[in-house]
Amino acid sequence: MLYRAFLRLVDKLPLPSLRVQRLIALAVVVSQAGISVTGAVVRVTASGLGCPTWPQCFPGSFTPVAVSEVPAIHQAVEFSNRLLTFLVTLCAAAVVLAVTRARRRREVLVYAWLMPGGTVVQAIIGGITVRTGLLWWTVATHLLASMVMVWLAMVLYAKIGEPDDGIEAVRAPAPLRWLTALAGVALSAVLVAGTLVTAAGPHAGDKSIERQVERLQVEIVTLVHLHSQLLVGYLALLVGLSFGLFAVGIAPAVRTRLFVLLALVCSQALVGVVQYFTDVPAALVVVHVGGAAACTAATAALWASLRTRERVTAPKPDPATQAAA
Repeated sequence: MLYRAFLRLVDKLPLPSLRVQRLIALAVVVSQAGISVTGAVVRVTASGLGCPTWPQCFPGSFTPVAVSEVPAIHQAVEFSNRLLTFLVTLCAAAVVLAVTRARRRREVLVYAWLMPGGTVVQAIIGGITVRTGLLWWTVATHLLASMVMVWLAMVLYAKIGEPDDGIEAVRAPAPLRWLTALAGVALSAVLVAGTLVTAAGPHAGDKSIERQVERLQVEIVTLVHLHSQLLVGYLALLVGLSFGLFAVGIAPAVRTRLFVLLALVCSQALVGVVQYFTDVPAALVVVHVGGAAACTAATAALWASLRTRERVTAPKPDPATQAAA
C-alpha cells in the first residue's frame, strides 16, 4: 500500500528520458567516488575530529563552534565533508525517483534503492568512526564501504543503459567472466591491504596531543610489500584476461573498458611507487584514493559489460524476395 502511494506521487514527476536517467546515474557514481576523495582530504589534513561528535558537529550544535581546542581550518574541512553527504543523498534519491518514474525493470530498481540504503549505512559508519576517535579499523571500513558503493553505482549506470525489453547477450564465455570476477576479488584484497598501509602510516586523521589516535601496530614496510604484491597479482589477472578476451573476439565497448582499466591500474601503481619513495606526501594520498575509486569503477564497468541486455530488431525483408512473392 505504501509503495503504491509512493508510485502515485512519483507519477506526478516529469518522465525522464534515458539520457537523463544515465546522467543522474553518472552523478551517483561521481558523488560516491568524490566523497571518498574528500574523506582522504580530511585524513591528510588531520581534520578527522574537526567535528568531534556525531551526528552533531559539537554537543548542542550541528555546525562548527569557535573553540580553541579545535582549529577553525580542521572544523571547516570536516564540516564540508559532512555537507557533501547531502549531495550524495540527493543524487541517490534522484536516481530512485528517475528509474521508478520510468518504470524500469526490477533489476534496475534494486540497484537504485541500494544507493540511498548504502548512503545511510555509510553515514552510520562515519558516525562510529568519529565516536571511536578514528580507530584505524573503523576508518578502513569506511573507505572499503565507499568502494563497494562505487562498484554498485557503476553497475547501476551500466544496467540503466540496457533496454528493459532486450534479451541477455553474453559477450565472453563463462571462464572469462569468472576470471573477471576473480580480478574483482583481487582488487578487493588490494584495497584491504591499502587500508592497512594507511592504518599504519603517518596520516592518522588527527594530530592532537591530548587524544592520541590508535594506529595499526604492524611494520609499514611489510604492509607496503603485501599491498604491492597483491596489486601485481591483480594486474597479472587483468593481463591474462586481456589475452583471453582478444582470443575469443572482443566487442569494441568491452575493449574500450579493458584498455581504460589497464591504464588506470598502471597509473595507480606508479602513484604508489612515487608515494613510497617520497615518504607518502599528503597530496599523493588523495590522488591514490581517487585512483582506487577509479579502478573500482572501471573494474565494475568491465564486469558488467560481459553480460548485458540488447534489443533485438527484426531483419528487414529482402526486396527481391518480396517482388518474387
